[in-house]
Amino acid sequence: MIIDAWAQHPTARHLAEPMFESLRRWTRGDTKGLSTITDWPLSVTLAAMDEAGVGKSLISAWEGPRGSLISNDEVAGFVRQAPDRLAGVGSVDIRRPREAVKEIRRCVRELGFKAIRVLPWLWEVPPTHARFYPVYDECCELGVPFCTQVGHTGPLMPSDVGRPIPYIDQVAIDFPELVIVCGHIGYPWTEEMIAVATKHANVYIDTSAYTVKRYPTNLVAYLRAHGRGKVMFGTNWPMIAPKKALEGFEALGLDDATQAAFLCGNAARVFGLPAT
Repeated sequence: MIIDAWAQHPTARHLAEPMFESLRRWTRGDTKGLSTITDWPLSVTLAAMDEAGVGKSLISAWEGPRGSLISNDEVAGFVRQAPDRLAGVGSVDIRRPREAVKEIRRCVRELGFKAIRVLPWLWEVPPTHARFYPVYDECCELGVPFCTQVGHTGPLMPSDVGRPIPYIDQVAIDFPELVIVCGHIGYPWTEEMIAVATKHANVYIDTSAYTVKRYPTNLVAYLRAHGRGKVMFGTNWPMIAPKKALEGFEALGLDDATQAAFLCGNAARVFGLPAT
């Protein structure tokens, strides 16, 4: 089975958000014929998964300064429609730390979500900002991963907050128990991301927002060697369709064990999902 570590089932609010215009330029044609004005039926996301043999996707909420682009309750509703195919990832408003902690508890204990994701660029503060620390503490308390973005920012927002060093490195030092899944590879700071993932036992990389053909060579070398247990497949659907994300996969030259870990095993272990 393939597990997609980072996906969204988008709402119309998410699809039409102006800051994603740069992504729409890059991915023109991936979602041909689908409206950005109305909500998509869940069947669209499930069909994209089926086309690539993706058995399960972790679908994320989007909470930001301008409100929910995809709310936690909407994600929970999608998961209820396809519980064998989807798992929820929650998000919170970090401007209200106490409310954020309560919402994390609700996401995990009541909605059954597998992780919490907050994007530093969306809030325009680095992940070492004090507003993040109650989130990290509660993720540790509940035993769920914290997911975030590293590398340059595709949407029209500043990129500096996506640097693995010093930001992710410092968070992992302050919260050694925290499992951190860093999406989007970290480019152009991929070497930094590899160093941080190697240094810290609980830091992982997912390949969302990149097709196989665009994986940096240093990431592929890491995946083939001592990074076998550290890298997991992701798409960032609907930005990239799973089938397109996996085109040319055989050319990576991964052995069977590494393929299994990358496509399924690492995500299953980190997020507490069944591997079959």
